[in-house]
Amino acid sequence: MVTKRISDEPAYVLHRYDWSESSLILEVFTRSYGRIALVARGAKKPSSNFRPILLPLQPLHVAFGGDAEIRMLRSAEWQGGHVMPTGDALLSGYYLNELLMRLLARDDPHPVLFDAYAATVQLLASQSADTLQVALRAFELRLLRDIGLLPTLDAQTATLAPLELQTPYVLVAESGLREAHEDDRASLSGEQWRELQASLADDAPFTDTVRACVEHLPQLKTQLRALLHYHCDVKVLKTRQMMIDLQAF
Repeated sequence: MVTKRISDEPAYVLHRYDWSESSLILEVFTRSYGRIALVARGAKKPSSNFRPILLPLQPLHVAFGGDAEIRMLRSAEWQGGHVMPTGDALLSGYYLNELLMRLLARDDPHPVLFDAYAATVQLLASQSADTLQVALRAFELRLLRDIGLLPTLDAQTATLAPLELQTPYVLVAESGLREAHEDDRASLSGEQWRELQASLADDAPFTDTVRACVEHLPQLKTQLRALLHYHCDVKVLKTRQMMIDLQAF
């Protein structure tokens, strides 16, 4: 646990709750300390310096302190760099935040995942529909890999047998990567899965994962959605349901 004041820490606000008439509790994703909870005293007051700063999907540097489960926010500075996403990109950003809220344990640092999140948010701000889908799939893969919920993608999970290049395989929540059956709706060849695995290597930049996802968006979306719903223990994520509801109008 943090027992001293931390300053100049890169961070993003994932969620915020009312704490009192004038204050907020924030769920914040930091680069060095993972997901943490902070109290922002007076943040709801019209005169507060926090009021225009503590927004989701905006890069911040924060200072905080304390050794309780909920620490005290001392300062926050906006780092600029991109505008707030809008429309589908904004909902996609909220989707990323919901995944992190559901799947990240508190006080569990993931600096590489933080960098992937920051890169994804920048891609969302570009407002390109094609870029949006690629960025989401790449981040989902990185998230599952970093928190230990993604099996290795260059071998069959049950037997550890290497993948045959031209044989189709599917990623299944209960059993990992296995050879595809006739009734499987989405699959990728062994060669394609191996390319994705290479893009997730510890020293591979996030752009490698983005490029590896470009040609496989429909297949990846189906399989990764099922895997994420399984580990989040939900049938439909809240942000996904919001997208469905909005498209119905």
